Amino acid sequence: MILTKKITIQAACVFNMLFFGINAFAQQPAEFVNPLIGTSNYGATSPGPIAPRGMASISPFNVAGAQNRLEKDSQWLSNPYVNENTFLTGFSQVNLSGVGCPDLGVILLMPTTGAVETNHLQYGSAYSKEVSKTAYYSVNIDKYKVKGEFTASKRVGVSKFTFPKGQSNILLNLGLGLTNEEGAMVKVVSSTEIEGMRTGGSFCYNSPEDAYPVYFVAKFSKPADKFGVWKKTPKYEGVEAQWMGYNGKTRMMDNTIKTVVGDSIGTYFTYKFAKEETVEVKIGVSYVSIENARENLEKETGNKNFDAVYKETYDEWNEELSKILVEGGSYQDKVIFYTALYHTLIHPNTLNDINGEYPKIKRTKIGKTTGTRYTVFSLWDTYRNMHPLTSLVYPKQQSDMIKSMLDMYDENGWLPKWELNSTETFTMVGDPASIVIVDACLKGIQDFDIYKAYYAMLKGADQTENNPLRPGLKEYIEKGYLSTNYAGPVSTTQEYNTSDYAISLLAKALGEKDDYKRFTKRSLSYQKLYDKDLKLLRPRLANGKWYEPFDPEAGSNFQTNVGFIEGNAWQYAFMVPHDIKGLMKLMGGEKAFSDQLQKVFDIKQFDMANEPDIAYPYLFNYIKGEEWKSQEMVKKLVREYFRNEPKGLPGNDDTGTMSAWLVYSMMGIYPISPGDPIYTITTPMFDKVTIKLDPRYYKKESVVIEREINSDDKIKQIQLDGKPLNSYFISHDAFVNGKTLKVIQY
Repeated sequence: MILTKKITIQAACVFNMLFFGINAFAQQPAEFVNPLIGTSNYGATSPGPIAPRGMASISPFNVAGAQNRLEKDSQWLSNPYVNENTFLTGFSQVNLSGVGCPDLGVILLMPTTGAVETNHLQYGSAYSKEVSKTAYYSVNIDKYKVKGEFTASKRVGVSKFTFPKGQSNILLNLGLGLTNEEGAMVKVVSSTEIEGMRTGGSFCYNSPEDAYPVYFVAKFSKPADKFGVWKKTPKYEGVEAQWMGYNGKTRMMDNTIKTVVGDSIGTYFTYKFAKEETVEVKIGVSYVSIENARENLEKETGNKNFDAVYKETYDEWNEELSKILVEGGSYQDKVIFYTALYHTLIHPNTLNDINGEYPKIKRTKIGKTTGTRYTVFSLWDTYRNMHPLTSLVYPKQQSDMIKSMLDMYDENGWLPKWELNSTETFTMVGDPASIVIVDACLKGIQDFDIYKAYYAMLKGADQTENNPLRPGLKEYIEKGYLSTNYAGPVSTTQEYNTSDYAISLLAKALGEKDDYKRFTKRSLSYQKLYDKDLKLLRPRLANGKWYEPFDPEAGSNFQTNVGFIEGNAWQYAFMVPHDIKGLMKLMGGEKAFSDQLQKVFDIKQFDMANEPDIAYPYLFNYIKGEEWKSQEMVKKLVREYFRNEPKGLPGNDDTGTMSAWLVYSMMGIYPISPGDPIYTITTPMFDKVTIKLDPRYYKKESVVIEREINSDDKIKQIQLDGKPLNSYFISHDAFVNGKTLKVIQY
């Protein structure tokens, strides 16, 4: 879409909204995205620009300084921007979206005027007039009367600063960052170019030995009148300090092109403008080398100006978001829907450079791909819904993600657990990669080495010694559960069960009958932790006795407890998605199951912001006659927790997991049992949803979900291609090979 067309459409929308009420029929999907959603309430999203699954991203950095309500060093804070904060200290060039632990948020660019100041607490500023939309962010930096505008290509961040008359500066601060890691290197190449490196790593404050470099090259559209490097010296004590005239001071090195290394270092480019001027800065990044960062910059952005880069990235976003087209629903519905879809397309993101190079796990070698090497696999979160959504709508991306996982297996000996920039963090519990791979494979994404994947799964599921994926595996196999000798034993047992079930499905598909039986049996071992009196799962000691004292509510609000990881007994009570019928039998039948499920909501133990219970609203679909409860509950939760405002996510987006829940829920289907190629059905929130299908993986061009509303009430009938479905469940194959799934309400 050309820019003049875009302006015309936006103007038309404003006219319609003013005179005819909100009518957004003319808008493209990318125009509904509001990246400010999730920037409050610990959603940990960023309002700044990024390309779909981009390596580079720009975020305003406002979490440093006591002026800010939420300050990065005063608490556990995982994001470089918080909407409530008011004090800006720059714009970071590589960032994570919707994660629960700090990393990256480094390479900070900051425009100033007047004399050069290198202390961010002194040069920081209040800001105003934020504009955040697809592929674009702008803000006024009040202290200097400078306007900053930002966009990005896949591996390059592009900034444009409009300066007033007088002395102006562009600072590149390599000391400040969200990460707790230190160490950087910088060299001014010329009056228009800088190159260097900044260290990142220690995600969740673990594995500091695996800290890694982020390389960059910055190019400026105008040559600086003066440039230099600064380095702040640590404060020393003792006799030696008496001889150091520079002790604890900042060294200013004017017009130098020497390489400078250290912790608190940066560069400044100074201009003297006779009138208002603009300067564009392109920063290419790489996890391999400075040379690759420069090549990324030159080949992706070359001689393109800011507007050209913005248009290309905007158009790419619009193409990706247009894979799902919605009709009907309110303007606000479209905003929260497309913003959620946007958030699911940020991670996993591209790791390889434009020449195909990327660092292998442990960074002992440089690999090369002809496809895309993906990174940032928050799998404990994303296996539940985000990856199934990717399989349905973006199967080629999912295929490349699986190939990336298998390459990690070759490099590291294990499938990934929580991989970040070729660092395996081993964060959270379970063995989720197996579930993602099986889910994709059984949905027809099979253009990878399936047997290699299968054997990789078996290694993770069977190797009892020195197994970083499944700690305590020997006890799990022997007893059927983990005891309190291990952290989160109940929830970890449940995660192992879920993975074992997925492996059993693939074993069955491959004709591996013995493995199918073995893993099916293993997947049901949660039953040994079921307390029939409480109708809940609870931890056992190594001797088999129940852990005492036991409080089923202990662990809510992410508090540490014996038995569960990030949750409590209520929030994990039904997290056996592959055996709901078996759990129902344990509980004494449908009524007992329904009563206990309802109780989770009644006593306010359901947590919309966390993964273990995220599918619970859909579980009423297993009880004939009570499916209306799922319809009512899903709609209520969507309206309560997802809104077009900064706090419009229920909490941490978990690299798109909360957003994927919303996308599915508003379409009216949900992948109820991870690994199983089935969806359960509820009321769509749009009149029509058209999902475009990739012809490389699916036979049909598209599949449509429609609703027919006679009143805004219970579902009366579900039809597939005009024929009654007679079920609130549909297989993936039936869904993608049908034409129209129609939901008729009373």
